[in-house]
Amino acid sequence: MGFPKFWARSTARDAAASTSPDTSSDLEVLHDGDLAYTVAKAENGSGAAYQEAVGAPVESRSPLGYHVGWVTVIFLNVNQMIGTGIFSTPGTILGKTGSVGLALIYWVIGLLLAVAGFAVYLEFTSYFPNRSGSEVVYLEQAFPRPKHFFPISFAFYSVVLSFSSSNAIVLSNYLWALAHKTPTDWQLKGVAIAAYTVAVICVIAHNKYSLWATNVIGVVKILTLVFISITGFVILGGHVSRIPDPHANFRNSFEGTTQNGNDLSVALVNVIFAYSGYANAFSVVNEIKNPIPTLKRNGAVSVAVVAILYILCNIAYFAAVPKVTFAKSNAIAASVFFGAVFGEGRAQDALNALVLISAFGNLLAVLIGQSRLIREIGRQGVLPFTEFWVSTRPFGTPIGPYLLKWVVTIIFIIAPPAGDAFQFVVSLKTYPDGIFFVAMAIGLWIVRYRHKRLNREKPAFKAWDICLVFFLLVQIYTIATPWIPPKGGPYAGSVSFWYATYAAVGIGVIVLCAIYYVIWMYVIPRFGGYQLRPEVLNVEDHGAVTHQLVKVPLAEVEKWDREHDEAGRLRRRHAQDEYAAEIGSLEKTQVV
Repeated sequence: MGFPKFWARSTARDAAASTSPDTSSDLEVLHDGDLAYTVAKAENGSGAAYQEAVGAPVESRSPLGYHVGWVTVIFLNVNQMIGTGIFSTPGTILGKTGSVGLALIYWVIGLLLAVAGFAVYLEFTSYFPNRSGSEVVYLEQAFPRPKHFFPISFAFYSVVLSFSSSNAIVLSNYLWALAHKTPTDWQLKGVAIAAYTVAVICVIAHNKYSLWATNVIGVVKILTLVFISITGFVILGGHVSRIPDPHANFRNSFEGTTQNGNDLSVALVNVIFAYSGYANAFSVVNEIKNPIPTLKRNGAVSVAVVAILYILCNIAYFAAVPKVTFAKSNAIAASVFFGAVFGEGRAQDALNALVLISAFGNLLAVLIGQSRLIREIGRQGVLPFTEFWVSTRPFGTPIGPYLLKWVVTIIFIIAPPAGDAFQFVVSLKTYPDGIFFVAMAIGLWIVRYRHKRLNREKPAFKAWDICLVFFLLVQIYTIATPWIPPKGGPYAGSVSFWYATYAAVGIGVIVLCAIYYVIWMYVIPRFGGYQLRPEVLNVEDHGAVTHQLVKVPLAEVEKWDREHDEAGRLRRRHAQDEYAAEIGSLEKTQVV
C-alpha cells in the first residue's frame, strides 16, 4: 500500500484508448508514483478518458442502452427534486427558522447550493464521462489509495442506507388525505409498502418505458407547481374570498426568527432534501450521448426551473395559510394550502391526487438513479455475488440493485415509529451524505492536481472555485450544527427521542464502513492466506463488464501480478502463451 508522491514529477506518457471489453490486454498503463492509469472510451461520444486502474472497467457499450435524451435528463432531475420535498417540508422549514423571511432565504440558499453542487458534479463528469454512478466513480477516482477503501466503505453505506421510505410515507399520507380518512400506523405503512412495490415492478419491467414514464410525470409535476404559483399570485391580488388578508405573513416577515443552531440545521437539512435531485441525471452518464454538453444545458435548465417554482410556491403557501397553522403542517403542507384556498372539496382532492402522482414519479426517478449507483458499486467488485449486481437480464434492467432498494426501503418503512418516521429517515441519510460530500469536494481538488500532473488537456467544464468552496462549507455546516442542542433540552427536537440520534447513527454507519473495510480487506485475507486482486469479467454479450475481486493464494501473488496488469486484465502475451500451450497439448493428445 502507500500513498502517491504528489511532489514527484510526472513520468506519464500518452497511451492508446481502448474500446474493447476484452479481459486480456497489452495496453500501456501510465504510472504516476504508485498510481496506475488506464485510458478508454465508450460509445456515448464522450471521447477517451483516463482513470486510475483500481476503478471498475469502462463499459464501451452500455448494456442499458442509450435511451436518456435531453428531455429525460431534465425530468430525471425534476422528478427527484419535485418529489415530496416541496409538498411536505416547507412547514417544517418555517417552523424551524421561525419566520417567513428566513424561510424564503433558506430556499434561496438551497438554490445556490444546487448550482454549486451541479457545477461540482459536472466537472467530475468531465474527467470521467464514460461511467455512470456519479458519487461512486468520483470517490473511487479521487481516493484510489488505500486500495478499495472508498469503494468498500461507500458500498457498505449505500447498502445499509439505500432506502426511499420517506417519499413512500409522504405518498401514503396524501393517499389517505385523498380518502378523507385518518390511518392507523400500520395502514399508513401498508400503503407506503404497496406504492413502493408498484414503483419497483415498473422500473424492473422495462428500462425505456420507465424513463418515458418519468418524463410524463415530470410534465404533470411542473404543471402542478405552475398552478400553485399562479394561485399564489391570485391570492396576493386579493381575489380569493376565503383569504381576507393574504399579506399578513409578509408584514414583519422576520419576526420570530430563531437563534437556535439546531433548528437552523434541521431547516437546512430539509432544504437540501428538497433540492437533492439536481444531480440525479449524473447517475446515468454512460447512457447519454455526448453527456457533457447535454448535461450542461439541460441539467442547468432543470435546476433553474425547479428553483423558481419552489420559491413561488412558498410565497403562495405563505399568502394562503396563517404562519402558526402552516408551521405545524409537517408532511402534508401542500394539502393544508389546498384546504385553505379551495376548502374541503373536490378541488382539494384533485390537487392532492396530483401531489400523489408527483410522489410516485419521485419514487421512479430515485429508483432509476440509485440503481445505477448500486450497479456501479457492484462493478467495482466489492460486493459479493458480482454478477447479481451487474447483470441486466432478463429485461435489460439492473434487477439486483432494484431488489436491494426494495428490501431496505421496506425495512425502513416498518422499523421507525410512524410519527417520527418522516423526519428521522430524511435526516438519517443526510448526515453521512454530508461526510462523503466533504470528501468529494476535497477530492475534486485532488483530481484537478493529478489531471494537471498527467499533462492532460483541460476538462470540458471546470467549476468556479467559489462554487466548490461554497459546496464544501455547506456540507461542513450540515455535519457540525446538528450537535447543537434544541431549545427545551435534548428531547425537544423534531423527533420524540434524543435530538442528535440521526447524527450519531450516521457517524456509526461511517465507523462500521471502516471496520468492514479492515476486516474484509486485511483480517480475513490474513487468516485465509490470500490477497485480493481485481480481475476483469465479461458478464454478458451486450456490454456488461465488471471487476471481481479474486482470492489469490500468497504463494501465487507474484505470478498473478506478473501475468495481469493493474486493472486486472490478463496481459495479452500471457493469454496467447496459454492459448498456444493449450493447442499444443491438444495436438499431442490427437497424435497419441
